[in-house]
Amino acid sequence: RRKSFNTKSNKIRKVKTPGGKLAVQYLQKKPKGVMCGDCKVRLQGIPQLRPKEYSRISRREKTVTRAYGGSRCAKCVRQRIVRAFLVEEQKIVKKVLKAQGQAQKA
Repeated sequence: RRKSFNTKSNKIRKVKTPGGKLAVQYLQKKPKGVMCGDCKVRLQGIPQLRPKEYSRISRREKTVTRAYGGSRCAKCVRQRIVRAFLVEEQKIVKKVLKAQGQAQKA
């Protein structure tokens, strides 16, 4: 490669060949893996690859078969479901209390 600067994308490793010569191998960047969008923890069941390599694998390997699979971790999904359920419950309770209040006035 022409670039001589010690940048993140230009890391090298010196390797001794079977012929006894020293050769240079250019290293690829290490993949970080997919993180949960809420709690920033690494997602299980999804391979750690560089962004370009995700386009080469099938959709089945990029996701988990669950709501928000491949985007949010199981703990955060559970939290979202419980929160949505409690919000709906609160709406129902509010409606019932309002109905009881009107019944007492009448």
